[in-house]
Amino acid sequence: MRSLVRWWDTHQLALYIGAIAVGAAIGLITPQAAPSLEHSIEPALMLLLFATFLGVPLIEVKRAFRDIRFLGTVLVANFVIVPMLAWGLSRFVVDDRGLLLGVLFVLLTPCIDYVIVFAGLAGGAGARLLAAAPLLMLVQILLLPVFLFLFAGGAVLGVVDIGPFIRAFLLLIVVPLSAAAVVQALARRYRGGRFIEKIMAGAMVPLMMVTLAVVIGSQIAAVGSQITALLRVMPLYIAFVVLAVAIGKLASRVAQLDVSATRAVMFSTATRNSLVVLPLALALPASMSMAPLAIVTQTLVELVAMLVLVRVAPFSRANHGRASPSRSTEL
Repeated sequence: MRSLVRWWDTHQLALYIGAIAVGAAIGLITPQAAPSLEHSIEPALMLLLFATFLGVPLIEVKRAFRDIRFLGTVLVANFVIVPMLAWGLSRFVVDDRGLLLGVLFVLLTPCIDYVIVFAGLAGGAGARLLAAAPLLMLVQILLLPVFLFLFAGGAVLGVVDIGPFIRAFLLLIVVPLSAAAVVQALARRYRGGRFIEKIMAGAMVPLMMVTLAVVIGSQIAAVGSQITALLRVMPLYIAFVVLAVAIGKLASRVAQLDVSATRAVMFSTATRNSLVVLPLALALPASMSMAPLAIVTQTLVELVAMLVLVRVAPFSRANHGRASPSRSTEL
């Protein structure tokens, strides 16, 4: 078992690319499977995040809440600087109301779930991102209507519902985090708890593969059906990732964060809350049917970009920060 875990840890990037290819093949060959795959996204993410949270001692999360410099950097980067970038990019699709709202919905909402996993794979400060997740969720709930009013006009406010945000926070953060806390407590006294920790730690790569395959497989056919129109937003999403990573790195440099915190901020600014805002877009009128497809397209672009960034980020020198060997591998 240990040799198998070491093997897929060593080859995880290739395995993730393979999972994306399998998911795409399933989605294109059997598009009727898309609804079932879509229903599997939340359970897959919950298991992946449960395994992730198990690898983060809760004492580290408690300590991270006191890291005001990191939390402040994440909030300023995501809710002051990135919205200006989102506004600028959205001007390229301002003539199409559906695409405009889809782009704004997804680019204005920072990720709170699998960003922790990807940042951890790149040696980012996962415990600090986990501590920031409730703040990121609360602030985006409060500010999304404000940004939509400023960037798209007051008429869109009637279609914004906070329900999907609350549901996602409960299912993707509260439930797996609570389960991880219980298992960590059991592991201090019982062999069964330690066994669960060991199994879930070894299952991280397969769980990520399943999540990638399910997300891609559930959405690829819908994107393919409108690929001509969606080609307009793909360059915008690629530009967003590149510029958002630069924003995260620059903000971290100004705040003089250490290496692992810098990587965490870079992933936070580059990843978006697409799986949470998708229900918002699906609730829009039929005349804006391109909005959910624009969000799905961002998910596909982002997943590929994250696999690249996981490889690139560890080679990105952060000598401006306070290098902390003890934290550089923190998940």
